Amino acid sequence: MINRLSQLLELAAQANKTEAIALDTEFFWERTYYPRLGLIQLAISDNEQHLIDPLAIEDLRPLAEVLANPGVVKIFHDAGQDLAILRRATGAAIQNIFDTRLAAGFANLPSTLSLAGLVRELLGIDLAKNETRSDWLRRPLSLEQQEYAKNDVRYLRALRLALLNRITAPQVKSWLDEELALYSNPRPDATDGSSRYLTLLRGASSLPPGGAALLKRLCDWREETARASDKPRGHIIPDAGLLAIACRPPAAMPALRDLGLSSQAISRYGRTIIALCAAQKAVPAEKTEEKKPWRLSAREKETYSHLRDMIRLKSQTLGMDQALAGNSDELRAVARFLVDGVTPAENLRQLSGWRMAFLEDFFSQCRGADFSQTAIRHSASV
Repeated sequence: MINRLSQLLELAAQANKTEAIALDTEFFWERTYYPRLGLIQLAISDNEQHLIDPLAIEDLRPLAEVLANPGVVKIFHDAGQDLAILRRATGAAIQNIFDTRLAAGFANLPSTLSLAGLVRELLGIDLAKNETRSDWLRRPLSLEQQEYAKNDVRYLRALRLALLNRITAPQVKSWLDEELALYSNPRPDATDGSSRYLTLLRGASSLPPGGAALLKRLCDWREETARASDKPRGHIIPDAGLLAIACRPPAAMPALRDLGLSSQAISRYGRTIIALCAAQKAVPAEKTEEKKPWRLSAREKETYSHLRDMIRLKSQTLGMDQALAGNSDELRAVARFLVDGVTPAENLRQLSGWRMAFLEDFFSQCRGADFSQTAIRHSASV
């Protein structure tokens, strides 16, 4: 256990001289907007694991220096959430990241494998998962908790080597490197009000005119409020409450009670919600963008089907997980773009980088040999 700054300084000095280290975090995330960091695991070698206690050490700058060191590979499994937590805790611009879960998809394995599944597949070792719901803010940590935590980083270095040995095609290796590099230059937090709004919109059976725009306004307000107060979104207003408001916008406080909101939520946020509904109602209809679900035409469906078939066959040939090429929503948007030239609202990953190279033959068949340049111009304009 590393629970003193002097110990952390010594460990950081050792880590900065190591070619690759393995990292993981344990946290508690039930009553706050941001997860509460409870433990940081760091493995220097296959036989040396350290547990850093962020509850005992407030100054994590020595660890930040290691995380920002481009000469040291930082190995994670399913890196996204750990990176976000460590960036917030240390302020580090984390560099040179290797994600074993992502790499598995380029090594002819599913890109959704859990750590336990990957360790079993490549190393033939069964990991115990009995502390999955453990309280990582409790002190002292039990011996079972400590052993579980160490196992989360114990095998990551070995997994990295095994995965790299499975990737023999230089092209596939370069695609993995390109994807891994994105971790060092993260996009803005994807867990924002706009992404939540789209999730709720897909689950809404029907909304009145202007309802989608109001739902987005409500989601944005809730996100800002939850972030500022460090409370879960559902503790502000639950999803069902936002949908009810969007379906039947209240004009006065009594109407809020008929929507199923708690008396506490009405007391705290009722006047704000009424004001938001009034502000949205005042927006002219022609200035309100209604995001509606769209369906593929017959030609688009045919293109979408051919696209998925090509991705499956090419992925099998190259030894990759076909899911890496894109999810169904992305591929549907690509099909619309190919058939009707409908410009995607978002910057599709398939129109730049290695995914465009992966799909280039199919694109050329559908849109002609100049498609790659068209896609590049579209991506740059977005």
